[in-house]
Amino acid sequence: MTPLTPHRIKSITEIHRLLGFAKPHHPLIGLVDLAEVRSYTGVHSVLFELYVVILKKGCNKLRYGQQAFDFDEGVLAFMAPGQILHGEENGLPEQVEGWMLFIHPDFLWNTSLATKLKQYEYFEYATHEALFLSDKEQTLIQGIVGTIRTEYEANLDSFSQNIIVSHLETLFNYAERFYQRQFLTRKKSSHQVLDRLESLLSAYFSSEDLLANGLPTVHDIADRLNVSPSYLRGLLKSLTGQSTQQLIHEKLIERAKAELTTTTLTVSEIAYKLGFEHLPSFSKLFKAKTKLSPVAFRQSFQS
Repeated sequence: MTPLTPHRIKSITEIHRLLGFAKPHHPLIGLVDLAEVRSYTGVHSVLFELYVVILKKGCNKLRYGQQAFDFDEGVLAFMAPGQILHGEENGLPEQVEGWMLFIHPDFLWNTSLATKLKQYEYFEYATHEALFLSDKEQTLIQGIVGTIRTEYEANLDSFSQNIIVSHLETLFNYAERFYQRQFLTRKKSSHQVLDRLESLLSAYFSSEDLLANGLPTVHDIADRLNVSPSYLRGLLKSLTGQSTQQLIHEKLIERAKAELTTTTLTVSEIAYKLGFEHLPSFSKLFKAKTKLSPVAFRQSFQS
């Protein structure tokens, strides 16, 4: 079966038209109450060319990519332009609570937030990596978004955009804080990911995969762990202070040290065995991590 083409949304006006709502108060930013949305048969997925923030609570599921996520609890999710939101088989979800905040990129043009948005990595997280909010956090977020809505529904003036952008930045900063809290408070699930990562890397560096496929990439590792690369990076930074790439290199150096101290293979042979095509690349990385060249490290164990 040929996959259905996502319904592309380029503007706030298109969203209102699709949902049967009145003309939006503002052409570049808008808030939609999910309780007012009805199921639309034939609209199975939507590709937004907008920034989207979703606060959702209800019994239905939404799917991002291949992942389904149950929104029984109040959660906050973020989407950057170009991402696809999947509904249920018979249309968009219904009988849910919450809202969707839509921000056209043009609204942020020439503001400091346009550049800073790249720092908020959760815009690249998958929906199943959404942010679970406490009641207190949800109330705070609702207050900020309510202020944004009041501002763009009021008579617009020369201050309006700056005020709204300021509140958006506050919203995003709180989300950043709450994600860091989630990494720490959901220790079991977070450390399960870390344990799986450690096991995966240990198995990879002990197998023939290195010789056949070379060093694993961050995207390969994230795919195997069933998380997005950005979410994995944020989780590891919170728990270990290291990036995914740094942990990959750490495991590689551990294996290199073992080869240098327990085998008679040449440094070139070890580099090739560990997935390096060129010896200088291996030597440079090893020295950067240990302050010694591979040869000097081996000699320090032989003296």
